[in-house]
Amino acid sequence: MNIGVISVRYARALLAFAKSRGTEDRVYDETKRLARVSVTVPQLRHTIENPVLSIATKHKLLCDAVGVKEVSEELKRFFRLVLEEKREKFLQFMIWSYIDLYREDKHILIGKLTTAVESPKLVKKLEELASARTNGVVELETKVDPSIIGGYIIELAGFRLDASVQNQLKRIRRQFIARNRRIV
Repeated sequence: MNIGVISVRYARALLAFAKSRGTEDRVYDETKRLARVSVTVPQLRHTIENPVLSIATKHKLLCDAVGVKEVSEELKRFFRLVLEEKREKFLQFMIWSYIDLYREDKHILIGKLTTAVESPKLVKKLEELASARTNGVVELETKVDPSIIGGYIIELAGFRLDASVQNQLKRIRRQFIARNRRIV
């Protein structure tokens, strides 16, 4: 069976279950945390797929990986279902599918913001401005890149605005070179 079909089916079921209980926002936050952990700790997936480990051990490991004091009952039950049905190898895809379905359902746009230094105030301000312009919710994934010297680069809905000092210096350099060629 197709990985995408299975993943989306389980993700839709989780979203429907969480919505019926009014906890889809909490489950969304928890799945985002788990997705982040699965990217930074690839051994987690291999451990979860290990057939030697018991379902209880895998379940506890997944709950711990979410990184919150108490995981929602909906996500716990989802983990149990996935483990009992022996669908662990699809879990990472299910989590990403849930995140995508949730964002689609809530009309959330995802953008990327690159700054020279961490700037939570800038992130919040740009999210608010972008949300107002798009009439929706905007979440910015941030990245720090000191090579841009200052300013920021924002990418959202296929558009890119490079307001970095590095880009401004490049433009000034190009203008300077072009002007000097005309003079000579």
